[in-house]
Amino acid sequence: MTIMTTDVRAAATPRAIGQYDRVFYGGIAIAAAVMAVVGFAPTYYLRFFDGGPRATISGGPFSPVVHVHGAIFTAWVLLFIVQTALISSRRVAVHRRLGVAGGVLAAAMVIAGVSAAIALGRRGAAPEGIDPLSFMAVPLGDMLLFAGFIGTALARRRDKESHKRLMLLAYASILAAPAARLPGVLPLGPLAFYAIGFFVLFAGVIYDLLSRGRLHKVYLWGGGLLVLSVPVRLAVSGTDAWKAIAHALIA
Repeated sequence: MTIMTTDVRAAATPRAIGQYDRVFYGGIAIAAAVMAVVGFAPTYYLRFFDGGPRATISGGPFSPVVHVHGAIFTAWVLLFIVQTALISSRRVAVHRRLGVAGGVLAAAMVIAGVSAAIALGRRGAAPEGIDPLSFMAVPLGDMLLFAGFIGTALARRRDKESHKRLMLLAYASILAAPAARLPGVLPLGPLAFYAIGFFVLFAGVIYDLLSRGRLHKVYLWGGGLLVLSVPVRLAVSGTDAWKAIAHALIA
């Protein structure tokens, strides 16, 4: 009887630990989507309605690069919701097949994101008071981190605990842009953009501590890298070496 009781408890523990994972990740997907829509609605999405904006937040035109960038990143927001919904409904096989399309979409996002960052730098667009060449370190850094987290997540796709956290970190790495466009946030500067955009990382850390009593290793190294990248990029962006690289990119 003692052996049977021990076996039952051992089998039940993993399910008890992760019993709210579907709710958490589904909620995060919706919350991130709301941030993206609210952030970009005044400067992009509302342009499709009468009386919407006639220029981007930087004052530039809605060029083909802007539209491609917007379409691809919007598709990512929708795909993330679909993928979390598939896991919640235990349709893992469909989730994995759709993951192939997700990998292709992620690659397209990196290309579109880098292209948009270079186009903005070439046009001299940046938040008020920030040198355009220096500011390029922000979006290009986002794309580098996004690509790294996505690539690692795909490589670790059979390790579901690492995979889902890596995907969350990838999402966190691109949320500074919509966060900056929330009402009243833009004048606060890049540190505020990232502090708000990293809410998915902070939520993941808190959920791990509450549900497991410890942090998963992905949050330790990946989250640390994500947070540390912000001051590093801001420091590097003002150097002559970075400005030379940025100038070569826009040339």
